[in-house]
Amino acid sequence: MWPYCTQPLYYGAQPVIVNVTVLNGLGVSGRIVSKPEWHPYAPQHGRLLDVAVSYSELLWPWSGWMAVHLSVAAEGASYEGLAHGHVSVTVESPPGPGEQQPRRSTVNLPIRAKIIPTPPRHKRILWDQYHNLRYPPGYFPRDNLKIKNDPLDWNGDHIHTNFKDMYQNLRNTGYYVEVLGSPFTCFDASQYGTLLIVDPEEEYFPEEILKLKRDVDAGLSVIIFADWYNVTVMKKVKFYDENTRQWWMPDTGGANVPAINDLLASWNIQLGNRVLEGHFKLNDHEMYYASGTSIRKFPKDGIVVSANLNDQGAQILGDADTSKHKSAILGLMQTKSTDKSGRIIVYGDSNCIDASHLETPCYWMLDAMLEYTSTSHLPSVFKDNQMNKWEGAIETEIPSRMEGNRLYRFSKILEGNLGESQAKPLPQCPHLVWTQPIPLNVSAPSNLYQSQKLLSLIEEVNLHLPNVDNSIKE
Repeated sequence: MWPYCTQPLYYGAQPVIVNVTVLNGLGVSGRIVSKPEWHPYAPQHGRLLDVAVSYSELLWPWSGWMAVHLSVAAEGASYEGLAHGHVSVTVESPPGPGEQQPRRSTVNLPIRAKIIPTPPRHKRILWDQYHNLRYPPGYFPRDNLKIKNDPLDWNGDHIHTNFKDMYQNLRNTGYYVEVLGSPFTCFDASQYGTLLIVDPEEEYFPEEILKLKRDVDAGLSVIIFADWYNVTVMKKVKFYDENTRQWWMPDTGGANVPAINDLLASWNIQLGNRVLEGHFKLNDHEMYYASGTSIRKFPKDGIVVSANLNDQGAQILGDADTSKHKSAILGLMQTKSTDKSGRIIVYGDSNCIDASHLETPCYWMLDAMLEYTSTSHLPSVFKDNQMNKWEGAIETEIPSRMEGNRLYRFSKILEGNLGESQAKPLPQCPHLVWTQPIPLNVSAPSNLYQSQKLLSLIEEVNLHLPNVDNSIKE
């Protein structure tokens, strides 16, 4: 089953969450009786799986949900093979007409998971999902301002939705990708080679910023794909919603660049507020920069790549100038706080790895970035296009947060007070309570899943069809 079949489980990984819809054919209302039970199959290594289940007790109307969290137990850290078992769920509904006893049915959800030994650190990538926001409920504008028939950023920015092709490319290259759905304070950075932050709209807790600095000093590398941010352009792309009869103003730009700047301030890296667009080349590779930002400040010992691009923000605001400007768009650096410090890469546009309205993919560039963050080897494509001097590069201002924005209404981090928004208290990290296993001395059937064949008519069967012509004559 895609996407769960695309990557095996291993010890120490972020738990995999399987969302299950429970359909209740017993009645319009019902409930799940007691907690679902986990039955590992003893002969087939089911004990190597840790399972946690959360669910809706009430099923109404006709349905409910169940979330199954899967992880590998410490005992399976070096195991390679399959693990089998099933989760049993009992549903109860009120008796029907003429019945005395409640209706009850038990369903078994079979689980078969492939387990491998824990991959090496440099092959493990952590995708930051916690800092992505989408429409609804807030107005988060599109990342590519040229696409006017799809104004809202509603795809979720997840490796299984609009970043599916990027994820598949990483898997084909031999990387293992895990999803972080909690703050940076909730993961062990010593287990991962690269933290991948793409198109973040959310703010950051102060504790997250401090921890990321410590993690990079200890060897974690970070790749950031940003997007456009300009308050004046944000005001320009507001629209009147007929349903709510209100003007909708964006709560942030394509990405929350002021928050990214806060995150990168420890390394003297800063993005600007110009909105840039245009085609360019990196050696033999065609590239398209779709509504991205530029690098305003970067350490002198880092490598900065520039391109000649259009000032799309000025054009949106009515400037007829179509000339191209030299702009810094990509920066790579080796941090030097300790002998084992990690590396940081910042690119100003995420659209070339986003399958939504993709024009020119740049998965090759992401592979080159990971080569640098994972092995410290700098690919020649970055050396060949290095900007030697900042002279001639278009100047850009420091982006500021929009006054009166309502991001706090949809944020997991901000809370609204009189005056400016403030960060909420840092939440506790999620802690799963694993279901007590009830082992069974059975094996899964060989025909656990069989594809359903389409019904077809047998050629030898002669169907009697009415004579339409005679019917009309009669």
